Amino acid sequence: MNQFVVMGVSGCGKSSVAALLAQKTGGVFLDADDFHPAPNKAKMAAAIPLSDEDRWPWLDVLNAEFKRRDAAGETVFFACSALRQVYRDRLASSIPGLRFIFLQGTKELIHSRMTTRENHFMPTALLDSQFATLEEPADALVAQISDPLDVIVEKLLPAVASVCDRRIF
Repeated sequence: MNQFVVMGVSGCGKSSVAALLAQKTGGVFLDADDFHPAPNKAKMAAAIPLSDEDRWPWLDVLNAEFKRRDAAGETVFFACSALRQVYRDRLASSIPGLRFIFLQGTKELIHSRMTTRENHFMPTALLDSQFATLEEPADALVAQISDPLDVIVEKLLPAVASVCDRRIF
């Protein structure tokens, strides 16, 4: 299986890292935010954290998408917060080999990045709740986001290649 979740709190660079990894490996980039139903996006835009009841159907849709993409033989890099272990377990249900890449950084650095990005529905007001919810994974590849984007990806590429079940680049 060549399926990866690039995870971390909002503003850590999940989409940028996942997109560049997909580009460098010939894989597919998907953003979990694109799979949120409108009510979830509206809550987050209003600075209301999602409840687990909001998340379960969304996580199930993502799980089904992983299975579909795996059956098609695609290498996928999915940008998804996956902050709690129970969320990661739900994403990985019946998908042996799903890998997580954790983008780790300080609240201060991430806040400064969030204040400069445009056209995103996640306000900086939810950053504290994201860090409060975060359960750092024990079994993920870890990248420090203090490095530039190209350095993060270049450091991840050998580790990504080493866990794939077929040659990806």
